[in-house]
Amino acid sequence: MPPGIRDTSQTIQERIAATHVNSLDVDLDSMAAISNIFRVAVMFRNLSERRFLLKHNLTFSGFTVLWVLWVFGKMESYQLAEECGISKGTLTGIVSTLEKHGLIRRIRHPQDGRRKIVMATDRGETLMHRLFPKINRLEQEFVRGLEQTELSSLARMLRIILHSQDTP
Repeated sequence: MPPGIRDTSQTIQERIAATHVNSLDVDLDSMAAISNIFRVAVMFRNLSERRFLLKHNLTFSGFTVLWVLWVFGKMESYQLAEECGISKGTLTGIVSTLEKHGLIRRIRHPQDGRRKIVMATDRGETLMHRLFPKINRLEQEFVRGLEQTELSSLARMLRIILHSQDTP
């Protein structure tokens, strides 16, 4: 493709999916938008693991849990699971792994010993200070084909989708 010309054509996956569901009463643009958001997220997840995270014994899910604790501070397990978009059962395995590597720790809830509060350790905080700038450079790499106004519009449009899904 000549310099300055960007490919905005349908991906092969979009064309195949559209052909497959063509006889159904579906909105192809909605399907393409959501499936492409998913595909980009999976690509980012896999590349970030290969380039950076696995070297530190982190999966993307583990990174997400550590990032949430780094940014928002300590929280109860159920809140952490909710913020990370995972089940409490899935969180338990991730937390155990992160704890084994000394990146987070669990403490008893002061009012209810059955509940746990999860927090990043100093080691986890230090790792995030080193690792997050690398992840952000990868984020920049992923969106490099967009002009700044397009990037701002994309972020704004995704916020609209997120807010439209908030439950009161």
